[in-house]
Amino acid sequence: MRYRVEKDSLGERNVPAEAYYGVQTVRAMENFQVTGIAIAHYPLHIRALACIKQAAALANMELGLMEPELAHAIMQACRDVRDGRFNDQFVVDVIQGGAGTSVNMNANEVIANRALELLGRAKGQYGFCHPNNHVNLSQSTNDVYPTSLRITAVWKITEVVRCMQDLVDALETKGEEFADVIKMGRTQLQDAVPMTLGQEFAAWAVTVGEDIQRLQECRTLLMEINMGATAIGTGINTVPAYAGFVCEKLAQITKLPLVKSPNLVEATSDTGAFVQLSGVFKRVAVKLSKICNDLRLLSSGPLAGLGEINLPPMQPGSSIMPGKVNPVIPEMVNQVCYQAIGNDLTVTMAAEAGQLELNVFEPIIAFNLFQTMDMLLRAMRILKDRCIAGITANRERCAQMVRQSAGIVTVLVPYLGYDEAAGIAKEAASTGKTVYDLVLEKGRMTREELEDALDPMKMTHPRMVRYRKG
Repeated sequence: MRYRVEKDSLGERNVPAEAYYGVQTVRAMENFQVTGIAIAHYPLHIRALACIKQAAALANMELGLMEPELAHAIMQACRDVRDGRFNDQFVVDVIQGGAGTSVNMNANEVIANRALELLGRAKGQYGFCHPNNHVNLSQSTNDVYPTSLRITAVWKITEVVRCMQDLVDALETKGEEFADVIKMGRTQLQDAVPMTLGQEFAAWAVTVGEDIQRLQECRTLLMEINMGATAIGTGINTVPAYAGFVCEKLAQITKLPLVKSPNLVEATSDTGAFVQLSGVFKRVAVKLSKICNDLRLLSSGPLAGLGEINLPPMQPGSSIMPGKVNPVIPEMVNQVCYQAIGNDLTVTMAAEAGQLELNVFEPIIAFNLFQTMDMLLRAMRILKDRCIAGITANRERCAQMVRQSAGIVTVLVPYLGYDEAAGIAKEAASTGKTVYDLVLEKGRMTREELEDALDPMKMTHPRMVRYRKG
């Protein structure tokens, strides 16, 4: 392999001759061999970094801080990076020390060397376009990196919300399909009162849909950025107009309603928006996992369990038990949710551990947030396409369990009173007789009254009942 020699404040290093990254990226590759996952794994993050560098070059040029020829070369290099042409050059591990400095320098070096190409210069000729002096002009890692995380999260939230809405729509569709399927509702895994299978699916749709609004609220919080803060929020090494100007340019480039934080010192040290976003994703994960637990229970058996619904068979379920088919899609989603819940704890600890004017643990916050968003996004798509869409109802099985359950005695409380209804329920459980037969035997209600009261569909919604006295 051919190399070029580059130099930084610590000395010289060989850099692969064709690489667009430079000496500081090489040092980061040597220092942070941790996860084996490079930042290239998150192309939206690279795109966000390129947007920031483009906005900074434009602001610096219009403020008279950078020559137009150099600024235009940097901006074109940024557009090339935004298009994904140099993703493979973003090689720094997602977890590193330095509060994201290695990520920022990886971006600065790739953009500088691409700009040098556009200027007709060789890679590494930094006298003409320098990663720090030019690409990073009026910036610090401490405003570039957190801003890039916010923009990436905003873009990713848009994808997640779209996916969540698709899942909500799929659940609502099943709610409509199963609107006439009577079944027993359960509390504490014991028979409760009748409901429709459609009501169960519709409730799941609502619980997922609620968090779409929560994510939109987080999206709004993330629009407040600290560009122009530089090192700690005081704006050192910038001209007075720069902070507001660069935020405006960045909003134009990203087409997002980004705004400059009213207090850049606070914005540079605070990671509260990431904590809130992670918390909402934990909430989403908890709900999704609960739904998947329910799907597994309702489809259990199929002959020796509840067996109320059938999940679409995806693959043989056992290497030893012929014909066994497992609920593999809900099981996969459960595990994704457990990972998301654990990631939230990591984000919480990393945010709390930030000290004084900067949180140096933003890389682990970013890694866990990005992993959570990507995994939940894929898991919800698979759940919708390979599970929810293909669910069918065992209508007769559901109806049979309603007929056999003593739980329907609840509807007779207005007619018989709580104590007598409880006695009938106990007798039904011990004798195997149905509630219907026992009430008729005791002559407590006429057949017409009983059939009206025990009409399963009428039990699934409120209705006027005249209570008997005594």
